[in-house]
Amino acid sequence: MRGEQTRQLILDTAMRLFRERGYAQTTMRAIAKEANVAVGNAYYYFGSKEHLIQEFYRGTQVEHAAAAAGVLRREVDFAARLRGVLHAGVDVLAPSHAFAATFFKTAAEPTSPLSPFSAESSEPRAAAIGLFREVLNGSSVKVDPELRPDLPELLWLAYLGVILYWVHDRSPEQAKTRALINGAVPLIDRLVALSRLRVLRPVTREVLNLIRTLRH
Repeated sequence: MRGEQTRQLILDTAMRLFRERGYAQTTMRAIAKEANVAVGNAYYYFGSKEHLIQEFYRGTQVEHAAAAAGVLRREVDFAARLRGVLHAGVDVLAPSHAFAATFFKTAAEPTSPLSPFSAESSEPRAAAIGLFREVLNGSSVKVDPELRPDLPELLWLAYLGVILYWVHDRSPEQAKTRALINGAVPLIDRLVALSRLRVLRPVTREVLNLIRTLRH
């Protein structure tokens, strides 16, 4: 019990310092000092700053799922479910907006363990894709059967695009990001519905083949 409390204290302290000082300027030594624990103790729970961020990813994904649970219970309309989940993601990330830009510089490095595509990020990535699978599976939308297995990952990639825009959004309370979500969701909804049309199936196959090629 005490160990879990210490672990949470270190994580909470790190997140606060990241927000106050920025990710690059915050060291493990500074985190340990602020949390009033030995440096060795901090490293015992988290081997590096990257491990702290991975824990942040996991916690954020849990919060995102909880924040989206209401709309997923209420709605069966695909667009309403997707819109609610995207807005919930921005709500959960909002307190981290101040340090998000400096942190993103590190996460954007292709070899960084903080990249959302890295092996180290596989657990929160799978959870995020699982949330978008829930968006799809609980909805009444009719989807091309060949597209259906890959659609949750495509929705997650669209969500990453929203987050990238959010990182650089300096409008009050990131109002432009909200507008982006509200404008993009009807387009995605329409494209998903159109995927069942026979005339568009060759295009859908080409897109899926490209994605599968890039994935490997």
